[in-house]
Parts: sequence; C-alpha cells; structure tokens
Amino acid sequence: MTKESIRVLVVEDHHVVRQGLVALLNVVDGLEVVGEAADGVEAIAQFRKHQPDIALIDLRLPRLSGVEVIERIRMETPHARFIVLTTYDGDEDIYRALQAGARAYLLKGMTSEELIAAIRAVHAGKSHIPPAIAQRLAERMGTEELTPREFDVLEQIVRGKSNKDIATELEISEATVKTHINNLLSKLGVTDRTQAATAALQRGIVTLESLRKPKL
Repeated sequence: MTKESIRVLVVEDHHVVRQGLVALLNVVDGLEVVGEAADGVEAIAQFRKHQPDIALIDLRLPRLSGVEVIERIRMETPHARFIVLTTYDGDEDIYRALQAGARAYLLKGMTSEELIAAIRAVHAGKSHIPPAIAQRLAERMGTEELTPREFDVLEQIVRGKSNKDIATELEISEATVKTHINNLLSKLGVTDRTQAATAALQRGIVTLESLRKPKL
C-alpha cells in the first residue's frame, strides 16, 4: 500500500528543538519534512517555496510572530493548514492563533503520538484542540474584549509608564488614561496596575516580543 506522504514545514527558532522535531517526523511512516525555518520571515519564504500540507509553527519567533505568519500566509493561501506547537498556554495566545486560522494548538509537553495524531487529523481536514486548551479558549470567549485604546494603555502599563507618561505618549488627558485603566482592570478581573501587567503577560495579551518591536 503506497500513500503520498504528508509534507510538513517545521518553524521553530530553537535549533535543538527544531532538529529534534525534524528527526522525529522524518522517521514516521507517511510524514516528510520538506522545509524548516528559524524565524517568521523565513517561514513565509519556505512556505511559498515548498507549499507544505501542514506547517508546524511556534508562536514566539524572531522578526514576525507565529500569528503574523499564519495571517500573512493564509491571505495568499487560504487553505493553508497550521498546527501551533508552543510552550505558551495563555488564553489570548490560543484565541489569536485559532482566530488567525490555526487548526490545532499543542503544548511542547505533549507526546510524540499526540503530535503525529494532530498532524494526521489536520491533514484530514479536522481540528485538534486538547481539552485543557479548549477550556482556556472557553474562558477567553466569556471575557469582554479590550478596546484598541485600552490595549494601548495596557501595553504602556506593562512598559512601566506612569499615567502622565501614558497621557503624553498617547496624546490624551490623564483623566482619560484613568478611565481606560479602570475599564481594563474590570475587564481583566484585577485590582491594580501590577496585577494588570502580570495578567497581560501571562495571558499573552501583551508579549515581550511586541514590546521590543520598534514603532513604525
């Protein structure tokens, strides 16, 4: 019985992890790694070159995030299938990845059998969301969205800025800053700025990578 192999692109910035995944998948019957990439820009180039059946991708990548890669590739290739494989289990990370079009969301502690099963399921047109991830997603869906301006203020809080600095940066009044902070504290279910910053990072609402990106 001969079947065409499922062609996989592996996108992972940690060399040892990437090589481990490549070695694992290449010995599995019916799977073939056709390309690999260490950052988001390279991931897009490799996808265009190889047109894989499945792209296995981390969320935190240099140059472009995993979510940005998924969004850009699916604009060009709407049927592209992605599996997120990451250490990050924040509800916002999960939500953004699935909203971008990922078909599966796995944590790096999963077994090789689960990874292989997910690849085969996604290739067959199905989704693969483990129960713990589904629970996080359900919790996220039950929360109120931050407005774009509330997100801007939250990002400045994570940067350690004072209300005065935030007002200057966003060109709004300090009173308006306070209003936004009260609203976002309520939405995040926290009581102060420190808790807000912690929640933002833990849930993936704000990432350290996004803070390091230069403003355009």
